[in-house]
Amino acid sequence: MDLEARKISFVQEFLRLQNEEIISGLEKLLRERKTELIEKNMKPMSMDQYNVEIDQAMEDSENGRMIKASDLKAKIQKWS
Repeated sequence: MDLEARKISFVQEFLRLQNEEIISGLEKLLRERKTELIEKNMKPMSMDQYNVEIDQAMEDSENGRMIKASDLKAKIQKWS
């Protein structure tokens, strides 16, 4: 069975679940595994990439392509 078929089968089985404990456990497991994979794949940024991003940030600042922290917080609060 290929990955797409396995995902479809898993989703179908998940949708049939009626036990909140199992669903909570699966949610927790998914969060934990995603965090582990992200941390495992994190690599330090090279100095060249760091300098490119600093230059881009400076250019964005000079050209008014920024958002105030307070505006960003307000936008994020609307997500919930």
